[in-house]
Amino acid sequence: MTLAAHLVELRKRLIIAVAGLAVGMVVAFLVTDPIIWFITEPIRILDEQRATETPFAQLVFSAVSSGFDLRMRIALAIGFLLSAPIWLWQVWAFIMPGLTRKEIRYTLSFVGAAIPLFFAGCYVAVLVAPHVIEIMSTFVPEGGVNYFDAKQYYDFIFKFVLVVGISFVLPVFLVALNVAGVMTGRAILRGWRVAILIACLFAAITTPAADIFSMLLLAGILVVLYFAAAGLSILFDRRRHKREAAEGLLPGAV
Repeated sequence: MTLAAHLVELRKRLIIAVAGLAVGMVVAFLVTDPIIWFITEPIRILDEQRATETPFAQLVFSAVSSGFDLRMRIALAIGFLLSAPIWLWQVWAFIMPGLTRKEIRYTLSFVGAAIPLFFAGCYVAVLVAPHVIEIMSTFVPEGGVNYFDAKQYYDFIFKFVLVVGISFVLPVFLVALNVAGVMTGRAILRGWRVAILIACLFAAITTPAADIFSMLLLAGILVVLYFAAAGLSILFDRRRHKREAAEGLLPGAV
């Protein structure tokens, strides 16, 4: 294909992807009420725990357009997920003709592993987030009131879920580096001390210091995923070594 033909194809794929995102956002906008109810459950729990006449925790909309802005933010995030099959296919359809069979197989394998891991991370974040909010509220002095700005509250939940979800995908990139020949499985495994330290620091930063259970849960899952990536990489190295030995590609091989 010529450069002009590539640009025409890219425009076509982008239009379809944007249209899919728009439809996903419209559908998501219609179900923002149950989503807002779900993510604000920790606020209601905090308010019920104090059981006082004056509300202890409330979601506050500080501007005229805050309610609409919150719904649009949620619609964009959920619509992005709902339309993922459409825009992912458009990306894949655009780059696939330029890939070899081996590259296609590897790409499908990595994407097939990354997507479930990402959603698993999001699920763990959803479980941990209420504990984070609850623990942080204990630092409010007696007589104080928790007024959560709607925009900041949603940004915290969204970024927390996104960061934890992405952290679950990092082992897939380690395996990708191994397959690409950048790092060996033993090299990945040798860095286990640093990996455990980073996992603990990440868990300590993303969860409150007082919530030890959430921190240990998140750090433990990340460490297990790291060792799983190292073990899989070592297995790939052994298979590659046997194949090269059979083909006489190793030094000294007959």
